[in-house]
Amino acid sequence: MLVIAHIFHNKILMSAVLGWISAQIIKTILTLIITKKFDAERILGAGGMPSAHSAMVSALFVGVMQSCGAGSPEFALAFVFAAVVMYDAMGVRRAAGEQARVINRLVEITEKGGSEVTEKGLKESLGHTPMEVLAGIMLGILIALVIG
Repeated sequence: MLVIAHIFHNKILMSAVLGWISAQIIKTILTLIITKKFDAERILGAGGMPSAHSAMVSALFVGVMQSCGAGSPEFALAFVFAAVVMYDAMGVRRAAGEQARVINRLVEITEKGGSEVTEKGLKESLGHTPMEVLAGIMLGILIALVIG
């Protein structure tokens, strides 16, 4: 029981988790407003505005900075980790989503049958635009500053 209490009193961890949860909620609400439909996949799914991954790792590195200082090894680890996650979101995962979109269109054009690929399709919303990552960064920093 003591371990659970320590987890919930860890401001750095709570900032990171709240950053992710907040971004997912905002993403779900924005999708509802734009499409006029509730999309349950937005609650846990990747991609979209703002980047939940960026919000989470930004809150993490700001929380570590507040707790350990910008000159600490812990901050260096958190900062590099955040940079890798955000770079991946804008680079590799975004490219994979764009490739999935092209593949889905090619399958639509070439197969008029009802194959498994056409029925299900590849997931296209995987990565983020720079603006989605920036919004996630700002959200994560704000949450860490408020909680910290």
